[in-house]
Amino acid sequence: MTLIRPDLDTLPAYVPGRAIPGAIKLASNEVCLPPTPPVLAAIAAAAAAGNRYPDLAVTGLTARLADHLAVDAGRIAIGCGSVTLCQQLVQATCLEPSDEVVFAWRSFEAYPIVAQIGGATIRTVALDADFRHDVDAMAAAVTPHTRLVIVCSPNNPTGTVVTRDEMERLLAAVGPDVLVALDEAYYEYVTDPAAVDGMTLLDAHPNIVVLRTFSKAYRLAALRVGYAVGTPEVVTALRKVCPPFSVSSLAQAGAIAALDNAADLLAGRAEVLTERIRVRDALLSAGYTVPPTQSNFVWLALGDQTAAFSAHCLDNKVIVRPFASDGVRVTVSAPEENDAFLAAAQSYGD
Repeated sequence: MTLIRPDLDTLPAYVPGRAIPGAIKLASNEVCLPPTPPVLAAIAAAAAAGNRYPDLAVTGLTARLADHLAVDAGRIAIGCGSVTLCQQLVQATCLEPSDEVVFAWRSFEAYPIVAQIGGATIRTVALDADFRHDVDAMAAAVTPHTRLVIVCSPNNPTGTVVTRDEMERLLAAVGPDVLVALDEAYYEYVTDPAAVDGMTLLDAHPNIVVLRTFSKAYRLAALRVGYAVGTPEVVTALRKVCPPFSVSSLAQAGAIAALDNAADLLAGRAEVLTERIRVRDALLSAGYTVPPTQSNFVWLALGDQTAAFSAHCLDNKVIVRPFASDGVRVTVSAPEENDAFLAAAQSYGD
């Protein structure tokens, strides 16, 4: 008899972006700017009470988010990043091995991991020819055993979005008995007016839960804090399966300060929005296939050239994120770092 679940031998490993001294890291969708001084001061002040356990209910951040989002605090669950909230959703909805989690592929690489850890059956639906969610195919993949559908918009790693009309069509098709999680980790970078905004769908669709994070535009990736907004029933379930004390005092203090200092923090988006257009245009001119992006990264559909292109970039002191034989995701960073990547991309194959 084995002591460990045998299915863990097949569990896909989450592959973090590499960090190599002297190389430009464009592999992890990080913001190149640090937190602002008021946020750093709040984190430092919280560290002084590091001998005390954090607030189990994350009361202060929950109340601050309720005010920020104009929703009742009972509709907000805080987690150790939105990825942990995804895992909690699987735990809260899936009980039997036959219970299914449906998501697009390729999408966020943590989805198959959290679904398998939760003991659920995984059903993936291929992206369409434009590297977007095929919501009609996703709806068709839902069976009587489906408990959770995860939609990533903007999609990681392709940067494409689901429109509001598409999301409403999916919600109508799956019906009220299937929970639909809309993962909006990159929401703050969206400029497309047709893109879905999950918060606007909550009242009409009780089976949707919206996930967002402080890791990206709010520059707090190291502190691991995200949140979910849904019905009180869903939020209560998320809180029940949340690991105790999973949100640190530093994370809570930093997130509250980030909301208070949002104008300064989010001002940094302007350069990313400009640079992502410039980077994509340059890549298109060089002959690459790059879908329009609504995030802080671009996707190069490289197929069987993925590994070679990634190695070429590394030879040029630029670290990108390869995904098997599908393509490469590259963070849009400061202009000088983007220039280094573009020089590597334009010299590939020379």
